[in-house]
Amino acid sequence: MIQTKTLKVRVKDKHAAELNRMAHSVNFAWNYVNELSSRSIHERGVFLSAYDIQKYTNGAAKELGLHSHTVQEVGREYTIRRQQFRKTRLAWRKSRGVRRSLGWVPFKSGAAKWKNGQVTFNGQHFKVWDSFGLSQYTFRAGNFNEDARGRWYFNVVVEVEVQPSSGQGAVGIDLGLKDVAICSNGEKLENGRFYRSLENKLAAAQRARNKRRVKAIHAKIKNRRKDALHKFCRRLVNQHGGIYVGDVSSTKLAKTRMAKSVYDAGWSQLKTMLEYKCDHAGIVFREVRESNTSRTCSSCGSLSGPQGVNGLRVRDWECVECGVLHDRDVNAARNILSLGAGRCPPGVGISVL
Repeated sequence: MIQTKTLKVRVKDKHAAELNRMAHSVNFAWNYVNELSSRSIHERGVFLSAYDIQKYTNGAAKELGLHSHTVQEVGREYTIRRQQFRKTRLAWRKSRGVRRSLGWVPFKSGAAKWKNGQVTFNGQHFKVWDSFGLSQYTFRAGNFNEDARGRWYFNVVVEVEVQPSSGQGAVGIDLGLKDVAICSNGEKLENGRFYRSLENKLAAAQRARNKRRVKAIHAKIKNRRKDALHKFCRRLVNQHGGIYVGDVSSTKLAKTRMAKSVYDAGWSQLKTMLEYKCDHAGIVFREVRESNTSRTCSSCGSLSGPQGVNGLRVRDWECVECGVLHDRDVNAARNILSLGAGRCPPGVGISVL
């Protein structure tokens, strides 16, 4: 079975000047399309499609020093975002100033190719740190993008053959703050507190107004968290044939005083990684309703666990019905597994056990 996958590799810094030039031209094209579409809506009441926009941008690629596919992709991307956000005019892309837009240069299938150990695009050759063996893939659509530190990356969609996971059985996962993820088999991903550990250094750099240092610290936090989550997710996918996660909402909790800890845990990123890794490995991934999973005994199904705000302090409890001693988080993960595996109706909650 063949699936698509996006590969991301870093472009060597010596090409930054050329990519920045192309990014400025992309911003110009975006702003032109933005103004053109806005005027069409207000003056004629007509929403321009990507096909309509292309009529106005034909021949502009040569003047802007861009590939014709790039100009077409700008128009297509603009119409998609306009429909997504339901606005008659989107934000301008700025090429200078403190609020400068990060560089972005899109392209269609066939515009970028791998030749002589380099990426060939728009008549230019870009050397990259090839960690995937790009020569074995046929490039489809993609883009070059810039991060906050001014580093450029080459992102491209390729076709890969699905490698089914050899793992057996299923696992349930309860998300938390002390431990980011607690599995039904007792395995835990400890919260590395990556932001908390570098918070003092970050504050010192901000007070010194050292923007370069601030960006470097933020990148370090992000990369350390991503590395820990990638390794944990890959291990679970390799070992199991089904993964079920509680539907705790990080967005809602981020509006409380626990916001900093919630963002530091990276729940949303963890679920995203598990979803696409499971999809690529051909195994089951599902989010299930986790109401009452902490209170319900995973052995007999009685609602005898601690409840309320004060009950959150109780990490171990004994079921009054069957006498089984439970770790609060592991018990919740086991109930999530039962819901996900269909041992009880997932739509009505764990209380039916």
